[in-house]
Amino acid sequence: MSTPRVPFCLFVPVCLCLLACAPLLNAQTPPGAYVITQSVGGGVPGATSTIYRSGSKVLVDFLTPAQTGTPASRSLSLYDLAAGTDTSWDPTANPIQCNVAHFSGDWGDPFAMVAEVTKDIASGDIKPAGTDTIDGIQTQIYTGSSPQETEKVWLDQKDGLVIRAQAAAPNTPPMVLVDITKVSFTTPPASRFVLPAACAGVKPPPTPAELIAAETGDDPANWVNGSYGPGSADSCTIVVHAVASKTMAPLNRHYQAAIDTTYDQSNPPHYTFGVATDGTTSFSGGGVREITDQVHNGVFSIGNPPAYFMLGVYFPMPNRGGDVGLVYRQCFGPVTNLYFVAKDPANPDDGWDWLYAKSGKYAAPPAQ
Repeated sequence: MSTPRVPFCLFVPVCLCLLACAPLLNAQTPPGAYVITQSVGGGVPGATSTIYRSGSKVLVDFLTPAQTGTPASRSLSLYDLAAGTDTSWDPTANPIQCNVAHFSGDWGDPFAMVAEVTKDIASGDIKPAGTDTIDGIQTQIYTGSSPQETEKVWLDQKDGLVIRAQAAAPNTPPMVLVDITKVSFTTPPASRFVLPAACAGVKPPPTPAELIAAETGDDPANWVNGSYGPGSADSCTIVVHAVASKTMAPLNRHYQAAIDTTYDQSNPPHYTFGVATDGTTSFSGGGVREITDQVHNGVFSIGNPPAYFMLGVYFPMPNRGGDVGLVYRQCFGPVTNLYFVAKDPANPDDGWDWLYAKSGKYAAPPAQ
């Protein structure tokens, strides 16, 4: 028996797409070593950035030429992609001062834009419009337009790198999005990635997870910060505990509690807080109400609160007033524990965190 033959024309669109897109798809994983120089937008003529990459280490060298009344400047940023840290400094400063921060997501990878261009080519939003050589690099030009904007891209298909890109709204001059002027795929010397001595002891600020671990002495995966939304779709009873940071010991002291379950983020009310000589606070405005009488043994419950609400816990101190802050509902069971973690109960200025226990020993329902 012979096998039925599928008409050749049915394969043509698929084959054409594979042929057109193959160079782009193969270039989705950028090389691990290169040196790329590009012009920097922002209205300063001649400003450039040069990106040196070797594996997980990336150094970005920003140069801004002198302008009228403004001297030239330079700044360096060393990214450790594995550690997720960014160390920046001015090499011309005396003494050199270093700033270290955590980062996630896009760090300015010059190869990041090719994925979006590949998508636009595959969808037909941009189409071939000739070729051009830019600073010795052969590129394929793609253009596209919509009622909102026109775009033009110069793509180095061999290396999978957008060499130049610009976009323009109707009746406006084009805005340059990318303008690469020099590309080399040689590995930069290791000396490029050595931090100055002044940076050696500088540590990044703790991550949110590290802060939670320090405050609770527990695995941060067991916790969710109640100050960040959105609120969960499920409803529950929230049991509030006032505890001390680091020890998680209950703060068995008299405190005031206030809540506003009618708070509307799109139309926030004006609150007024009165303070007595002993620090006792009175709350008014919006739907805020005091619920101190519901506090028993340092714990109180909120039955079925909305997706977000205003909540305040305050330990009265002479000549100091209380306040309320936004808390998002998070439910990890019919009863969910929310901890008011005071960094220093004797010093309200040190602040506090609202932490939901989603698992672990602190998530267990309180004893009846």
